[in-house]
Amino acid sequence: MKIEQVVVGQLQTNCYLVWDEESLGAVIIDPGDDADYILRKISDFNLSPRCILATHGHFDHILAATELKLAFNIPFLIHQKDLFLIKRAERTAKFFTGLGQEPVLLPDKFIKEGDKIRFGGENLRVIETPGHTPGSVSFYSPDFLFSGDLIFAEGVGRTDFAYSSKEELEKSIKKILKLPSQTIIYPGHREEFEKQSWVTPEGFEPSIFSLKS
Repeated sequence: MKIEQVVVGQLQTNCYLVWDEESLGAVIIDPGDDADYILRKISDFNLSPRCILATHGHFDHILAATELKLAFNIPFLIHQKDLFLIKRAERTAKFFTGLGQEPVLLPDKFIKEGDKIRFGGENLRVIETPGHTPGSVSFYSPDFLFSGDLIFAEGVGRTDFAYSSKEELEKSIKKILKLPSQTIIYPGHREEFEKQSWVTPEGFEPSIFSLKS
């Protein structure tokens, strides 16, 4: 499995191109903006995208989904509990960036815990990791986790939105910290890191987040 990080948009969101080396079948994770840039990267690697995956519905993770969906005629997948965020993404993006945006097309399919996303000879398993948003998910393949805004090298996702939940976020982090220690976590912003290097942030109970699993 090959992974290319593409940083996009005003909020410097990590979009990931993930592909099977033999078939070049690929998935696009969190295309937050700059569709032309993402398209060039896909062309550079001669990839054949199979679907668009969103870790959650915040605008900075989905704004390029419509253009990519139309360019490749591929489905857009997200958890159903974040559909409300998709529906208001255009308005939210304008509020935070000051720029007008095209509406984001509604998803073609909803994903849930345990679903497997296949591309060529590779696949990613869906892990439900709510807290930052109600429908936040992570995508896992042995050795790798794409966590969206759940967890970062030196912190966790925001839970100060009306629809967020610190309690759910803690449960989700506890779930992914049961993965092997050498798992590389690819977050929605900033750089990747090994799970075993993560430090419990201030304000969270250290005993919740045992790194010994």
